[in-house]
Amino acid sequence: MTSVLIADDHALQRLGFRMLLESQGDMAVAGEAGGGAEAVRLVAELRPDVVLMDVRMPGLDGIEATRRIAASGGRTRVLILTTFDLDEYAFAGLRAGASGFLVKDALPDELLAGIRAVASGEAVVAPALTRRLIERYAHLLPAGAEPAGPDPRLDVLTDREREVLRAVALGWTNGEIAERMHLAESTVKTHIGRILGKTGARDRVQAVIFAYDTRLVRPG
Repeated sequence: MTSVLIADDHALQRLGFRMLLESQGDMAVAGEAGGGAEAVRLVAELRPDVVLMDVRMPGLDGIEATRRIAASGGRTRVLILTTFDLDEYAFAGLRAGASGFLVKDALPDELLAGIRAVASGEAVVAPALTRRLIERYAHLLPAGAEPAGPDPRLDVLTDREREVLRAVALGWTNGEIAERMHLAESTVKTHIGRILGKTGARDRVQAVIFAYDTRLVRPG
């Protein structure tokens, strides 16, 4: 059973999500929050598997709430709900630690599939879309002087793992990585699993952000 916390400042929106989730035999609504601060508090109290997080809420917004939930180190994963599929809020939510995002007018089956994917540890963002988001909002990436050498955070990775991470950050699918690097797809999955473990990235999206943060790859 996947437990879901609904965070949205519109009562009718929460009711719609609740009705949809309660119609599923493998999902349960853990609670509802009308704002970001309440969402953070309820996550600590209820420890749901997934939070459906609206971005624009009064007081503490969904981005900061996501950041605090991710920083707590708990098992709860956040699925950001945005108005448009390529907007600054989606990008900010991923950087804050969300495991994916969906547009608010997604079909019910898409929303349910997204929740199930996030709950199982997957990221709900297509590889190519992750790259497009980062390229579009490259100006939000850390700025500053060029580093003298490779970021020391990359030292935990082998040369092959860096190569695979670079490919992931460029939007390649596992199949494309396997074909271009002459690897079995199962080997690619193993490499990605090790990359996540070594970098502390929660999922593929966070690994992509790590690759850009460490300047293993650059936008453009």
